Amino acid sequence: MTLLELIIACTILIILASAALPAARFTVQRRREADLRRELREMRDAIDRYKDAADRNLIRVEAGTEGYPPDLDTLVKGVDLVASPTAGITGAATGASIPGQSAAAAAQGLSPSTGSISTSGAGNDLIRHVRFLRRIPIDPLTGKADWGKRSVQDDPDTSSWGGKDVFDVFTLSTGIATDGTKYSDW
Repeated sequence: MTLLELIIACTILIILASAALPAARFTVQRRREADLRRELREMRDAIDRYKDAADRNLIRVEAGTEGYPPDLDTLVKGVDLVASPTAGITGAATGASIPGQSAAAAAQGLSPSTGSISTSGAGNDLIRHVRFLRRIPIDPLTGKADWGKRSVQDDPDTSSWGGKDVFDVFTLSTGIATDGTKYSDW
């Protein structure tokens, strides 16, 4: 009788474990999707902050780049924010405020870290060096730090990057999400 009870108990455990396995896979998949959405949001936010600083003439940009970062490494390495007297950008005088900079320092064109005026050779006052990302995130679906990029000049449905600037990022995964959409369309 004991052997029969043991076989029945093991059979019940196997049935319950096999029923729980798809639920566990679904949970892992949902977690990866949530991580992907968070990483994409973080990078797109960094691109938007870079573009905002470029639109306010705080970042020197090449002609024809629309003010977007040239690549994702630029967001990690950072750029020097400058106040150009010819463009009329002098910190608080135009209402532009840099996080961590006092209003008095902004009005005088002072560096927030040292409190001294630092001038580059081109007649622009250096405000500070800003990094927009700590690191390029790892794609939770591919396991690599490689991301698809789009520039303003690219077609909206293209999967190749023109190499001019980074307007948008997407995953290189070819999988289908739990809601039926392609991950690369996110």
